[in-house]
Amino acid sequence: MGVNALVRKILLLGNEQLYEVSAEVDKKEIGQIRNIITDLHDTLMDYRSRYGAGRAIAAPQIGIQKRIIYMYLDHPVVFINPVLKFPDNEMIEILDDCMSFPGLYVRVLRHKRCTIEFRDLDWKQCSWDLEGDLAELLQHECDHLDGILATMRAIDSKSFVFKEIGRAKD
Repeated sequence: MGVNALVRKILLLGNEQLYEVSAEVDKKEIGQIRNIITDLHDTLMDYRSRYGAGRAIAAPQIGIQKRIIYMYLDHPVVFINPVLKFPDNEMIEILDDCMSFPGLYVRVLRHKRCTIEFRDLDWKQCSWDLEGDLAELLQHECDHLDGILATMRAIDSKSFVFKEIGRAKD
């Protein structure tokens, strides 16, 4: 993405910064945000190369307490100051995983559908209606912005599953 990119250390479960509420991004910060996006991209791609997983990352996961989410499926999408809205109360039960606790899956309930409103890198107001996997993913990432981890949303005390993951390449 950028020449000055930096693979950042992903904060792990238990790090106090993960439980902080992130600050909104102001339009005048957009120049700084572009550097953060580059770091988020490179950190996500590094995680993918190590673990073979990872669709999105929130800025707090690399120690930046700003309301920014970077998602890369087949192309990059940046969500600045995202807000979720739920059109109904239909829920789905999923096993949620997280780059902040690789190998640990948590059984949680998420809304089946949601609308995400956000600013893009051009500060344009955007809105997407989501269902299923993308709805669940962006609920997870927005939780990071509010200092909430999937472990805090566990259905019950038996909702934790360890899965063998590929060993991280050093």
